[in-house]
Amino acid sequence: MNSKKTLEAIKKLADTGNIQEVCHKQTHNNPMPSVDVLEEIVMLIRSVLFPGYFGDAGVNSKTMLYHIGVNIDKLQLLLQMQIKAGLCFESRSEEQICAEIERLAEEKTIEFISQLPEIREKLYTDIIAAYNGDPAAKSFGEVIFCYPGIRAISSYRIANTLLRLEVPLIPRIISEMAHSETGIDIHPGATIGEYFTIDHGTGVVIGETSRIGKNVKMYQGVTLGARSFPLDEQGNPIKGIDRHPKIGDNVIIYSNSTILGNITVGDGAVIGGNIWVDQDVKPGAKLVQKK
Repeated sequence: MNSKKTLEAIKKLADTGNIQEVCHKQTHNNPMPSVDVLEEIVMLIRSVLFPGYFGDAGVNSKTMLYHIGVNIDKLQLLLQMQIKAGLCFESRSEEQICAEIERLAEEKTIEFISQLPEIREKLYTDIIAAYNGDPAAKSFGEVIFCYPGIRAISSYRIANTLLRLEVPLIPRIISEMAHSETGIDIHPGATIGEYFTIDHGTGVVIGETSRIGKNVKMYQGVTLGARSFPLDEQGNPIKGIDRHPKIGDNVIIYSNSTILGNITVGDGAVIGGNIWVDQDVKPGAKLVQKK
C-alpha cells in the first residue's frame, strides 16, 4: 500500500505548476516520437542504401528489387508516423486539424524517399574517401561494416535531408542517436560536401552553421564550434546566428584541433593536431605547433 509520503510525492509530481515548459503535453492524442522506432527507421534506410550490409544479409541480384520494395513500404509507414509525431510535438495550436498534419507527414515522407538515391550517391563518395584515406582499409565492405565515421555521416545525411524538408525534432533525435552510437556529434543543420571522411572519429563535434567543402578529412577530437554567444538586451543568448567555421575544399584537420567562430579555412589548408584556431586561415596554409 502506498504511504502518505508516497501519495504526496505523486501529487506534487503530477502538478507541473511553474515547470510547464519542461512538461510537454502532447496534442491531438498522438504519441511522442519514439527513439526505438527511429532506430528501426535508420536501420531500414541503411539496408536500402547498402543492401546486404545491413538488414537481410542474404540479399542478391535476384532478390534486390523485392528486398528494397519491402523495406521501402515499411519505411514509408514508420517514417510517416514519426514525422506526424514530430509535427504534432512542434504544433502550438490545438486548432491545427489532424487531417492537415497527416497530409504534411505523407508529403514529407514521400519527398524524403524520393531523395534516397541522392543520399546514396553522396555516401558513395564518403565511402571512397574513407577507403582511399586509410591505408588500413582492406575493402569498401569493411568501411561500410566497421567504420564509425561512415555510420555517423550516413545518419547526418539522413537527418540533414529531413531537416531541409522542414521536419521538426526528428532530425535532431537521429543525429543524437548517431552521437551515442559513434561518439561523433554532427548537427543536422551543418552543410557538408562530397568525399567527406572522419578517421577514427571519437569526440568530433560539428556545429549547426558549419559549412564543409568537398574532399575534407578530419581526425578524432576535432571541434568546429562557436565562440561565446552575443546577448540581447535582456541578457539572453541570441540564437539562429551564423556562428561556426566555414571549411574550404581539400582541407585536412588533424586530431584534437579546435576551430571556433564564423571564420574561414581556405581551400587546401592543413590544420595540425592540438591547434586552437579562431582567425581566418589562408588557402594552402599549414598550421602546426611550434617546436
